[in-house]
Amino acid sequence: MNVPFVNLAAQYLSLEEEILAAIQDVGRSGGYILGEKLESFEKDLASYLGVKHAIGVANGSDALFLTLKVLGIGPGDEVITAPNSFIATGWVIAATGATPVFADVAEDMNLDPRKAEQAVTRATKAIIPVHLTGRPAPMMELNALAEEKNLLVVEDAAQAIGASYRGKKVGSLGRAAGFSLHPLKNLGVMGDGGIIATDDSNLADTLRKFRNHGLKSRDECEFWGFNSRLDPIHAVVASIKLKHLDRWNERTNEIANRYRKGLQSLVQVPEDKPYEYCVYHNFVIRTEARNGLMAFLEKEGVQNRVHYPIPIHLQQAAAYLGYKSGDFPNAEQYANTMISLPIYPELTDEQVDFVIKKIGEYLK
Repeated sequence: MNVPFVNLAAQYLSLEEEILAAIQDVGRSGGYILGEKLESFEKDLASYLGVKHAIGVANGSDALFLTLKVLGIGPGDEVITAPNSFIATGWVIAATGATPVFADVAEDMNLDPRKAEQAVTRATKAIIPVHLTGRPAPMMELNALAEEKNLLVVEDAAQAIGASYRGKKVGSLGRAAGFSLHPLKNLGVMGDGGIIATDDSNLADTLRKFRNHGLKSRDECEFWGFNSRLDPIHAVVASIKLKHLDRWNERTNEIANRYRKGLQSLVQVPEDKPYEYCVYHNFVIRTEARNGLMAFLEKEGVQNRVHYPIPIHLQQAAAYLGYKSGDFPNAEQYANTMISLPIYPELTDEQVDFVIKKIGEYLK
């Protein structure tokens, strides 16, 4: 049996007729930049997230970068985040001219509020909690820290659309949030895409101009901006998929529970807290036998990955920040022991059981 790590075509084929009709409708409309179809998706997604505004942009990285820029983050500022995220989380801070400052993570691989507090200086202006693997970060503690220190909170929700924390959707828990619509995400389009979510109407108004060159009308530029817009052709695909998102996330939770039950005596498995709903963008196990197990699984037809093998603070791009190996022991240990297993709604129980069986064969 072969178990692909992802199978994007399977999801597309289940919706192909509806997607092709929607794309054809965009083509016949003649409206290919911004417009009603994008606005309709933005409105529906804002309602789903429980926020006043959703602003479509070109990708998830831009969602965070544009937000930081409009919030005034720049040279001389420091922004605290986790070192075990995708490289873009560090890049968006550096791209504003600010300095990325890392703090170690807790057992759930999300930012440890105590470590974040220790990283605060007079130059700190914001915190970017990362909802890694679809699991909500400890927002109650991080928001309390931000309020005490007068810091902005911008959620990196790229991997966590549909997740919730203490009864509220991820993306509604800070000043603003950035989501990714990359094809690999739980709500993915047929290319790149991103969303900014916020309850701040003034911020949303500025962001809508900022994503479109700073224009306040076709011919009037209020300030220098960027060209970062979500295309209507992606918006209509996302609109179709949004109707299925909760069902898909429920299925990934079923798969996660099946993995957990079958693997908890063999490896370290992620555990859910009663006040959070994880959407399992990735299902990450940890074992000291990581490298051998990964090779064995690949040989047996089970694709697997590591998210991520090199923490941001140890990347060449971040060398100027002066961090070294050992600075963030939890993040570094997890990078050396984790494996991401296949998890997506189209995965069958038989495939999941095959993965469990093969892990057992190697570790027993």
